[in-house]
Order: sequence, then C-alpha cells, then structure tokens
Amino acid sequence: MNVERFRNEHPELPTVCGFIHHPVGDTGDALILAHAAAANCNSPLLIALATAFSTSGITVLRCDLPFRVARPNGRPPASFAARDRAGLRRAVELMKARVSRAVYLGGHAYGGHQASLLAVSDPTLIAGLLLLSYPLHPPKQSTPLRTDHFLSLRTPAIFVHASEDPFGTPDELRSALDAIQATTRIVLVENARHELLTDNNTDTLPGVVVSEFRGFFGPRTKAA
Repeated sequence: MNVERFRNEHPELPTVCGFIHHPVGDTGDALILAHAAAANCNSPLLIALATAFSTSGITVLRCDLPFRVARPNGRPPASFAARDRAGLRRAVELMKARVSRAVYLGGHAYGGHQASLLAVSDPTLIAGLLLLSYPLHPPKQSTPLRTDHFLSLRTPAIFVHASEDPFGTPDELRSALDAIQATTRIVLVENARHELLTDNNTDTLPGVVVSEFRGFFGPRTKAA
C-alpha cells in the first residue's frame, strides 16, 4: 500500500494536510475522510477505513481539519466551524484535480457534521456523503439537535452508526433521516459505541463499510 504525506498551503485559504492512500486497481474516484472533534487524521478508525477503501480502488485523503492544523490538542472552538468547512471544500477541490471521476466526502462525528453542512451549502460539490457516528445531540442530552439542515440536504448519504452511541440512538437517527430528501442508508454497528471500532470488529468493520458504500453508490465505485 502506497501512503503519501500530503500538505497544500495557500496564502489566503485553509491549509489541507494529511495522508493520501493511493489505490490498488484505480476506480477514478476519491474519498476524503475528516476526523472527530477530539482526534486527528491519524485516528485508528480513519486509518482502517482509508486502508480498506484504497485497497478496493478508491483514492483516499484522510485530512486534519483547520482547527487541528491550528492547535494539536483540544476540541474545536465554535468560531472555527466555518473555516473547517472551507478546509473541506479545499480538500474536495484538490482531490477533484487528482482523480478522473467522483469525489465523496466523509467524516467521523464532528467531521461528518461539518461535511454535511458543506454539502447543504453546495449540493453539487460532491457525489455523496459517508457519515460515521453522526452526532445528533450531545451525550445524555436530547437537545440541541444538529439536524436542522437535514431538510435542505440533497446529497445521497450513508450513515454508519453504533448501536450504543451516546450521541444518538439508532431510532433517533432513523427519525432524523425522514427529513432528508436525498437517498440515505443506515449501516448499524452492533455492540459498539461512538468510536465504532471495537476489539471484536477491527478486522471486519472496514470491509463492511466499503461493501455497503459500494452497494449504496453503485457499480461506478468498483475498480474495472
């Protein structure tokens, strides 16, 4: 597997940095993966998924969000949200210049939340969303919900969600997805929490996610 450290700086726009996983049997498609609020692009989940997707033929960029570029530790300040979305937009544009077909955008928790907000702001920017442990609400609280924008979401989205996620139950997620006008799918990960990976599924979950992704977005995501 060929993994390349990646960094692209611009004097007026957010820096995009992380790692590109070059594919085996290239489909011409790309997937960008953003991390959760307390993590970075080297999280075990992102590494495992990037490895699995690149092995299946999809170029993957796992990237640090701008708030993480600015500070190596800590959670994202609310004031950074717009810049984080701008960083994801730059990542999409940079990957579009590298691949011949579609670019998909994914993220874990906070990263997925920002990805979905970006998709609402520009429905033609990406081909689809891969949302991992979407944070419907804060743990042990039913509000505030982070779903107001779902009514305006027109991008197909696949949600990978744990059965014991404190940020939202599977039933809460199913109810929230009724507002989305685009096609959606839920992949339920049993006996897991917000991190998704467990000692029992580390070897199998990445392959399941790739298979569900291909089935949802169709044969174009398969290598020739």
